[in-house]
Amino acid sequence: MLADSIWHPSPNFGPRRDGLTPQLVVLHYTAMTDLDEVLERLCTPEHEVSCHYLIDEDGRLFTLVDGAMRAWHAGAGSWAGVSDINSRSIGIELLNSGRVRFSDAQMHRLEVVLACVMDRWRIAPHGVIGHSDMAPARKQDPGRFFDWQRLAQKGLSVWSDASIGRDTADFAQTAAQFGYPVNEAGVDAVFEAFRHRFRPWHVGPLDATDCAMMDDLATRFSARSLSLT
Repeated sequence: MLADSIWHPSPNFGPRRDGLTPQLVVLHYTAMTDLDEVLERLCTPEHEVSCHYLIDEDGRLFTLVDGAMRAWHAGAGSWAGVSDINSRSIGIELLNSGRVRFSDAQMHRLEVVLACVMDRWRIAPHGVIGHSDMAPARKQDPGRFFDWQRLAQKGLSVWSDASIGRDTADFAQTAAQFGYPVNEAGVDAVFEAFRHRFRPWHVGPLDATDCAMMDDLATRFSARSLSLT
């Protein structure tokens, strides 16, 4: 268990399937703002949902499921061409409604947790994704208010500042190369998930900057390099 973590065990877990170990981290927001209600939901058998870690707005860290086990946080979806993300990931929930910025204390704690988790399981920065990345047709978390660029600056995720790319870059193709489930979710849903993460306050149709950024991400952080099994 991570240092200073509060052990609050959830019964909603099982063994990872087929001998898999964590190769991804999936970030979520709770969409609920009452800590007790969130813990009740994540720790009650009939809800059939859990996560490995929950971070409160004040930075308190709760451990609900041991990292070696399969928590039930991701649901249906895929990344880099593979499914059963629960067996391949660590799930981290952040107490947030999805309509406000994440507190500095919460982000700082997340950075500490991510560094420990990534080191323990040898997870690459481009293996840190959002729930909306792997399930873009049905999920929006961690949403527009989450600071992905801050994580990337600390080597805990990835970012792109590209504005000019290959004139022939195809957004759908490069999004799939990066890891997005284009065939399953559709281009529109993937585009929205991409915008939420990489251009959260930009509006309008797909443009050259979107294509340049997606091409840059796919080139530098191809899903193939994750070697997911």
